[in-house]
Amino acid sequence: MERLWNKNYIKVMTANFSLFFAFYLLTPLLPLYLSETFGATKDVIGLVLSGYTITALLFRPFSGYFVDSFPRKQVLMVSFAAFAIFFAGYLAAGTLLLFTIVRTLHGGPFGALTVANSTVAIDVLPSSRRNEGIGYYGLSNNLAMAIAPTFAIFVYAETHNFQLLFWLAFAIATFGWIVDATIEVKGKKADVSHQPTAIKPRKLSLDRFFLKNGWLLGINMVFFGFCFGVLSNYLAIYGKQVMGITGGTGTWFMLCSIGLILSRLQGGKALRKGLLTHNASEGMVISLVGYTLFILMPTLGGSKFFTLHSSLFTSIGYYGSAILIGLGNGHMWPAFQNMMISMAHHNERGTANSTILISWDIGMGLGILAGGAIAEHFGYTTAFWTVTAMNATGVLLYFLKTRQFFLARRIE
Repeated sequence: MERLWNKNYIKVMTANFSLFFAFYLLTPLLPLYLSETFGATKDVIGLVLSGYTITALLFRPFSGYFVDSFPRKQVLMVSFAAFAIFFAGYLAAGTLLLFTIVRTLHGGPFGALTVANSTVAIDVLPSSRRNEGIGYYGLSNNLAMAIAPTFAIFVYAETHNFQLLFWLAFAIATFGWIVDATIEVKGKKADVSHQPTAIKPRKLSLDRFFLKNGWLLGINMVFFGFCFGVLSNYLAIYGKQVMGITGGTGTWFMLCSIGLILSRLQGGKALRKGLLTHNASEGMVISLVGYTLFILMPTLGGSKFFTLHSSLFTSIGYYGSAILIGLGNGHMWPAFQNMMISMAHHNERGTANSTILISWDIGMGLGILAGGAIAEHFGYTTAFWTVTAMNATGVLLYFLKTRQFFLARRIE
């Protein structure tokens, strides 16, 4: 069997860890920074931070096109350099307007970089271990999500210095760029322009930016992105206002990350055997149980029958859901990514990667907008019941349509 953990694969995973560590280092504290430094209100903070996601989403399809049409390592290095430099831009942004501009533009290289780095990871993997390797690749972002927010909160608690956090993010991103610079991507994989399919450029069309062959997988992923968009953005305020849990957000994300990591490790064998639809099915059902537990247990705890044990039910629902949602997403995401890539030719891998990321981003964005609107008019409990309903709809769509859609269109 071909070796999975070759030096280039380890390097690209290390760089991916650095990329997401720098990203998650600032994520939990930027609302506080905007409020304390610029006196921004909650709605303004939401608008400022949403610009990053919107720009990343706009760059995704073009990133896939460039990764598939130009030397992949060159695209990777340029996008990583831009991603790192923008952290220094936060240091220079002395007004809310300047910060908004920098933050919004920063989403562009992030969107390009995540596509380029994951595509290079696929290229350096031996073909016989690709499904398994893509699953393990996600461990690097999961570890970053588990460690970086807690580390950032600790640094801020000790120093109350946002500038130090910006410098740390810049240094860590630069380290990732240096690691990626040492990766050897040989032959056709190093320079897509050497491939016969690239010598005669195809006319620009939708399939150069979005993998049309996998459109239903993309729609299905929107449902799951919607759920995590609501949960990740409104978790802290829901926990505080409805559940009475303060300071538990970091613990929730830590437990979610543990679930993600465990599922990646446990699911590696199934991915190696090519059991993509099995992994996807398992992950979606586990996630659905997690989302249901999250909203159901506090509801039961608030009823008269369970009043005496309300805090126990609330804690089980809150923290138990974190592990289950992590386990579920950790099985589902690499399975869907492998399914999308299995429906693409070699010179469409970047497009396939960007397609699955675009679908997730669209779902996340819709979740953030819809979740806020529903919470404003009907309350956070209704918003999270909507999440459970959306997740259940995504599961039904997969079993009724998407699974057979994939099996009929995958490229052997």
